[in-house]
Amino acid sequence: MSNVGHNTKRVGAEVLADMLAGYGVTHVFMVPAVLRRTFAEMERRTTIARVHCHGEKSAAYMADGYARASGKPGICMAQVIGALNLAAGLRDAYLAHSPVIAFTGGRDPKTKFRKVYQEIDDVPAFEPVTKFNATIDDAARIPDMVRQAFRVATTGAPGPVHLQFRGNEGQVDVEEAEMEALVEAQFSRVPPFRPEPEAAHVKAALDLLQKAERPIIVAGGGARASGAGRELVALAEALQIPVATSLNGKDCIPGTHPLSVGVVGSYSRESANLAVNRADLVCFIGSETGGMTTHFWAVPKIGTPAIQIDIEPESLGRNYPLTASVLGDVKSALARMLGQIDKSSAAKREAWIKEITALRGDWYAKYKPVLESDAVPIHPARICHELTQHVPDDGIVVVDTGHAGMWMGGMYDLRKSTQSYMRSAGHLGWAFPAGIGAKAACPERPVVVFTGDAGFWYHIAEIETAVRWKINSVTVVNNNGGGNQSKRGFDRAYGGEQTVQARELWTYNPMNFAKLAEDMGALGIRVERASDLAPALKQALAANRPAVIDVATDIDALAPTAVA
Repeated sequence: MSNVGHNTKRVGAEVLADMLAGYGVTHVFMVPAVLRRTFAEMERRTTIARVHCHGEKSAAYMADGYARASGKPGICMAQVIGALNLAAGLRDAYLAHSPVIAFTGGRDPKTKFRKVYQEIDDVPAFEPVTKFNATIDDAARIPDMVRQAFRVATTGAPGPVHLQFRGNEGQVDVEEAEMEALVEAQFSRVPPFRPEPEAAHVKAALDLLQKAERPIIVAGGGARASGAGRELVALAEALQIPVATSLNGKDCIPGTHPLSVGVVGSYSRESANLAVNRADLVCFIGSETGGMTTHFWAVPKIGTPAIQIDIEPESLGRNYPLTASVLGDVKSALARMLGQIDKSSAAKREAWIKEITALRGDWYAKYKPVLESDAVPIHPARICHELTQHVPDDGIVVVDTGHAGMWMGGMYDLRKSTQSYMRSAGHLGWAFPAGIGAKAACPERPVVVFTGDAGFWYHIAEIETAVRWKINSVTVVNNNGGGNQSKRGFDRAYGGEQTVQARELWTYNPMNFAKLAEDMGALGIRVERASDLAPALKQALAANRPAVIDVATDIDALAPTAVA
């Protein structure tokens, strides 16, 4: 614990600014006006950038992208009238276990229940989307409550925290109290603790893996949060076990690795689902075994022998009966396994690995025509193929949900362990502001966002935010003039062929986003031929300003559905 203050009478804003700096916060994302005095103190004594954006939900998504890219808590803020919008923005961070800390203004006891301007009790709205949801009604509580916020956000399975400061703009920060700005630096990033698993449990799980002839690993977001990619790949190589991942765990193993079968579940790669359903043992590592990762518990089927490694006791065995379970930090558990491994057991899996290699080859052969398509309008799979080849070795890729998540989950491969992948946990529009947050957290790394026009429209005003703050992310827009993931659903609703009026429910007016971006001060590049994708990406990454690559794509190109 470091002491960045003195135990004397101090203004709350001074202490709060000192503490945020002490925890290593470099950016806060907010819609004013909230904690105004704290912002003035940040300017006077810290290097924290105060990123004023155009929507509270965007602020939450930026903080989320910041947190996932850096492993450090992301901070977002809003005054009382914007608090419910901020709560809505925490939903993705909650589902993806991202350490986001939200500060809002709140009601003052002096005026409660008198219908003061904008009065609503916002605290209950944060309850379902946070690990800890509390109020600060006295300036003297700022130090201990902020420490608790960082502790809760980063420990165990990480997640969002909400602190409501008294006053519609959190004016409690202007009051004085006896306090000091103590900082627990251990909780400034994920993971602060690495709980060691019980030796007997590790041995039991390892014995089952080594005995199995057709085992497979499914790595999730918990493996990513633990930073366990190196250990995961080492275990897979030593025992010759193929690896599938959830969307959250996609960057735990490069997609080009011969043991990688791709993303499993609903937004997936066919080879991954086929491999998992042919396995005789599934080892879930840092995965909640939720509906998306398992295609609603069909991949694998419930009853398939399974083992699980997780830091959260409640995740163990939630959806699949387990033959062994390991409670602890993923990286620590895998390191323990590697220390007692019997590499000779890999020989019994020679036939299994041949089968996996064939599945990988079959998938590439099946999709090679669209991955390398020169069609006009451009096929979205070709964008994924170009990104696989041309995202820099230290790049961070940020992906929306919906069709964007399906295209990239199944069709994009990370080439290097030094590349990162982050995706929306279900909220369309998340990726663009999250990419701004990721670039703020890691300014030295290239950040490439993949979204569709349906997703980009949500928070398009934040182009101006990125330009104003010189946060130079690159956004690739799969622009087909509609939200065509909805086409299949409306086809069913209309009994087959849709009417012109039915198509109005999921299509838009044509838009050139490159022109729009240029008008807002960003670089805009319009791409209408696949051969121009790689040069456009190179130009955007070198532009030294935010860039939007508007790719004209085929509205009739639908992402493949999952194979069960």
